[in-house]
Amino acid sequence: MSIFLQTILTIWHRELIRYVRDRTRILTTFIQPLMFLAIFGVGLQSAFATQNSGFDFVQFMFPGIIAMNVMGVAFFSTVSTVWDREFGFLKEILVAPVPRSAIALGKTLGATSIASIQALILLALAPFLHLKIFFFQLPALLGVMLLLAFAISGLGLLISSRMRTTESFGLLMQVLVFPMFFLSGAFFPLTSVPSWMSVLAHINPLTYGVDGMRQILLRPTLDAAVLSRIELYTLSTDVLFLVGFSVGMVSLAVWAFDKKS
Repeated sequence: MSIFLQTILTIWHRELIRYVRDRTRILTTFIQPLMFLAIFGVGLQSAFATQNSGFDFVQFMFPGIIAMNVMGVAFFSTVSTVWDREFGFLKEILVAPVPRSAIALGKTLGATSIASIQALILLALAPFLHLKIFFFQLPALLGVMLLLAFAISGLGLLISSRMRTTESFGLLMQVLVFPMFFLSGAFFPLTSVPSWMSVLAHINPLTYGVDGMRQILLRPTLDAAVLSRIELYTLSTDVLFLVGFSVGMVSLAVWAFDKKS
């Protein structure tokens, strides 16, 4: 095995070990999405029912909750880069005769894997929440989840490569996470929002993840007319955007990591 691949696998494995050993982190990352689903999903269900929207609001919101979980976990998994810099571990691996790009890719893939695992566990809770998921939907759903996790992990690594303290990284994440989430269409359809909100939603990668997963999950249970009122793009457009964004962010993250670290 080449040094490049071995470095990626080693860093990826280290990130997974750190994740598995932190049980508090695993549990707490479920509290927020389930709380949103319970409070907003159930609370707004009656409001949407009175409007005869044609869909179950909890089912409508579930893809957004999965996307929020992916985004939050992917972002905060890349904070390990800042921790490693603060505590000296990053200096130790940077002086080793290994490509820095391999270190960056290993960290990105580690964050992607962690975010995907968390999303899969959340997805497994769907039957207990009385949400309909069919087996044939899983391959496409997992594909969009992985693309979204990879895209957000690349963005997170790009940001963390510029940060020097965990405090500054945490503050910046708080500034980014909630606007991205609320402008993704997780809570409400984006087909009839003000133009300024539509513009922001169109450049938000989370929007494409939510839209893609929502189409996959809701298409078997909704009429085409109802689905057309809530979908933004075709599924292929969602996938192509996420692929392009992923390649762009990971490439920039590798470049920034190589320059700054």
